[in-house]
Amino acid sequence: MNISILGSTGSIGTQALMVVDDLKGIKDITVKAISGNKNTKLLEGQARKYKPEIVAAYDKNSAKDLKTRLSDTSCKVVCGQDGLIDVATHKDSEMVLSSIVGFSGLVPTLCAIDEGKDIALANKETLVTAGQLFMDKIAEKNVRLLPVDSEHCAIFQSLEGNRSNKINKILLTCSGGPFFGKTSDELKSVTKEMALNHPNWSMGAKITTDSATLMNKGLEVIEAKWLFGVDIDDIEVVIHRESIIHSMVEYEDLSVIAQLSLPSMKHPIQYAFTYPKRLPSPDKRVSFKDIKNLSFFEPDEDTFKCLRLAKEAGKQGGIMPTVLNAANEKAVEFFLNGKISFLQIGDIVEKTLSEYKNINNPTIDDILSVDMEVRERLK
Repeated sequence: MNISILGSTGSIGTQALMVVDDLKGIKDITVKAISGNKNTKLLEGQARKYKPEIVAAYDKNSAKDLKTRLSDTSCKVVCGQDGLIDVATHKDSEMVLSSIVGFSGLVPTLCAIDEGKDIALANKETLVTAGQLFMDKIAEKNVRLLPVDSEHCAIFQSLEGNRSNKINKILLTCSGGPFFGKTSDELKSVTKEMALNHPNWSMGAKITTDSATLMNKGLEVIEAKWLFGVDIDDIEVVIHRESIIHSMVEYEDLSVIAQLSLPSMKHPIQYAFTYPKRLPSPDKRVSFKDIKNLSFFEPDEDTFKCLRLAKEAGKQGGIMPTVLNAANEKAVEFFLNGKISFLQIGDIVEKTLSEYKNINNPTIDDILSVDMEVRERLK
């Protein structure tokens, strides 16, 4: 199988390349094109090891540096949005792993679908901001959509063989992040280092911060709505501190089917790469004799308002999830740069949402325009 990876230097992208190595000799995967941003040293190393035909660095100066680094190779170095599109639409790639963090993954992923590529989706913002357009295009081009988020992969697996059966609800699990059980007063003194200290998962700074605010779970609620064709009210978020059960589906007969594994993104990545087959993995297995407890709690949507705001935006639909996402991306950027406090992330998102009127059935131009407008307003 030939693949392209959007975001090969990020947490998902680097683990995806580990999976490619793990599967060698079992399922051969050829990496045809990759993209990164400013980590040109890592991108160079990936290019030399996997020998893709196209390598993209979104940043112009990084692309210039990368071109020099790879001048002795046959790799074509490209940059910017056009470069990402070149990676996503490589003529020989059969599948695109969309693992860029944030809104910038939207257009390249849509272009990949237009070219008939199967999509392994780890870029949740694509579905959050353009869910209807995205799913319509998936259906129109008749390509496979395989979720790579651990929760959505778990739901996908829990639905296998049961697609004709009515479900009552989806149970979307959530680790609760580093601040589970904290009050608003206790969160006033949160530092960047504290927010990035996730108890179970190793992720990039943006996603880890979203996990701390529970915005990540809110975005996943909207994503699940589109992936599985359910109403927001039929998705229940459950805090599960151990991150062993990755999500569950409750059926009409009240049976609950779950997918369990240790917290590692390599499992859902491998499942996307090998679907519908299950192939051997070198990862550590679940040892039930060593698991002392599996606990479940209701999330605190008053203290962690980002989850509530995301669910409300998802119910409204239209352009509101785009506003939510853009405001959150800017607010998280401010927090990571030390410009605002942790609790101000939710305040900024809430205020921005209140300033916009909805646009039902937005076009791609509407989505791109509103996203840019929100970011400009929050400079």
